[in-house]
Amino acid sequence: MAGAYGSDLPKVPEWLNKGDNAWQLTAATLVGLQSMPGLVILYASIVKKKWAVNSAFMALYAFAAVLLCWVLLCYKMAFGDELLPFWGRGGPAFDQGYLKDRATIPSTVKKFGNGTIEREAVTPLFPMATLVYFQFTFAAITTILVAGSVLGRMNIKAWMAFVPLWLIFSYTVGAYSIWGGGFLYHWGVIDYSGGYVIHLSSGVAGFVAAYWVGPRPQADRERFPPNNVLLMLAGAGLLWMGWSGFNGGAPYAANLTSSIAVLNTNLSAATSLLVWTTLDVIFFGKPSVIGAIQGMVTGLAGVTPGAGLIQTWAAIIIGIFSGSVPWASMMILHKKSSLLQQVDDTLAVFYTHAVAGILGGTMTGLFAHPDLCKLSLPNPTNGAFYGGNGGKQLLKQWAGAVFIAVWNLVSTTLILLVIKMFIPLRMAEEELGIGDDAAHGEEAYALWGDGEKFDATRHATQMQQFERDQEAAHPSYVHGARGVTIVL
Repeated sequence: MAGAYGSDLPKVPEWLNKGDNAWQLTAATLVGLQSMPGLVILYASIVKKKWAVNSAFMALYAFAAVLLCWVLLCYKMAFGDELLPFWGRGGPAFDQGYLKDRATIPSTVKKFGNGTIEREAVTPLFPMATLVYFQFTFAAITTILVAGSVLGRMNIKAWMAFVPLWLIFSYTVGAYSIWGGGFLYHWGVIDYSGGYVIHLSSGVAGFVAAYWVGPRPQADRERFPPNNVLLMLAGAGLLWMGWSGFNGGAPYAANLTSSIAVLNTNLSAATSLLVWTTLDVIFFGKPSVIGAIQGMVTGLAGVTPGAGLIQTWAAIIIGIFSGSVPWASMMILHKKSSLLQQVDDTLAVFYTHAVAGILGGTMTGLFAHPDLCKLSLPNPTNGAFYGGNGGKQLLKQWAGAVFIAVWNLVSTTLILLVIKMFIPLRMAEEELGIGDDAAHGEEAYALWGDGEKFDATRHATQMQQFERDQEAAHPSYVHGARGVTIVL
């Protein structure tokens, strides 16, 4: 510790606020924990046992691949200098001089027609390295959310190719357009912490990917029980608690807005969970853990577009709608639509993220408070509930949602069609029947069955020892046929 404050070291920059930097690194770590291990655990436990390893690996791979691509190229595509009104100029972000400088998002500067500066660029009081890592965690979780739609059948090699391509050609466009100083940012579309950039984009991309990859085998579609409900709750808990960093870190400071955002985030999640659970009890007679987790996620996704811009009573209203509208779309609309039924969205990412994201963006256009908007938005505005230009703001919210949805639909389709030319998007039917053992040669649990192909040479020693033990314990034991799984 003495070395950190040595008299021979350079002076601490005057712009560095250690409190803001500490909070931003903490928030980044919380968001990172949502993915690794949060979604890794949740995906591994919420699927059928034979897909536990494959599902966890898809999330693990995406987290690592996104980080490398982010510092090599994609950070500057999302938060660098303008290349196009919706895309930044890519480049590496690993030079020590660049990373030690004060964080800056250059395209957020606003100029008058004569070239003079009307509004300075966003320059938080911490180093660029902190901002690069913080925004990486958002890019990583978005990509991992897309995986939730194609669990249980996507070719792992196709997924490995999809992750960097989708990050480059889809995520960076939405991030730059709304957060990095693109045309939607300057137009005034509000997305406080990712209702559009993260949830709407991952929900639409996941739905499109599920269409092109194709459905799971019919047996898996009809019966796909979670293999570990308690572990599923652990993953969901990391996701919920990590959301405090998700929305609390969005202002780039440990300030009033971050405090309000954290409270609103948790309140909306709790309200939505209770509403979803209540609807399950009313219509199905009993609550379910999966339903409660889905309600939690929709509440978190729904409040994200305006978490730090709305009053707390509005967070409760958002929680009520987030727990009911996605529920109705999943339980009622899905069952009545032949088109929606054709697409096998494994974890219903479209309903829990895309629907909730659009809903949250709309509610932000209604309830964004003018005083709270002044604290954090570059273009002070308010929701339609408070009059003024609120009606225009609501229209802007819808227009922003349309752009993000259409871009993800087109870009995801093109990316998958290109990959399909070289790598099959879907596993072979034989592999689909086996699961993890075929895809990775590994199993989640030391249990035989649930899709594993019996290998006599592999299991002969264990079976012979088992039979000897049975003969010793029970002299009347009769040798049975090897390789027969008895379902009790």
